[in-house]
Amino acid sequence: MRQLPEPLTGVLKREHQTMTAMVRLWCRGHHNSDDDLCPECREFLAFAAFRLYKCPYGPSKPTCSRCPIHCYKPVMRDRAKAIMRYAGPRMLFRHPLLTVRHLLHERRAAPPLPSKRKSPH
Repeated sequence: MRQLPEPLTGVLKREHQTMTAMVRLWCRGHHNSDDDLCPECREFLAFAAFRLYKCPYGPSKPTCSRCPIHCYKPVMRDRAKAIMRYAGPRMLFRHPLLTVRHLLHERRAAPPLPSKRKSPH
């Protein structure tokens, strides 16, 4: 499991909090975990955090459903979709503030693609 070089902040931190809440709901419902995540869900959450950290949009990141860049590997993307499909409807009752913030953020259009950095050589 990778450690992030520095903590997530702003929108990225909120996206991670939302994903953490969704993964906890998924793990509790599918893997019968109580407080701690199972190793599989912990691994997925670490992957998601690393992808957030590496997001080329940075603080102007759109929600994943609006993003034109597919940064998840296909297997992980399918897992994320399954988790979101299961946890999404349950989020409103368990985490209403996170849900409303996410839905409001989702309404924003994706910003233009960030330009690629040119190497100085």
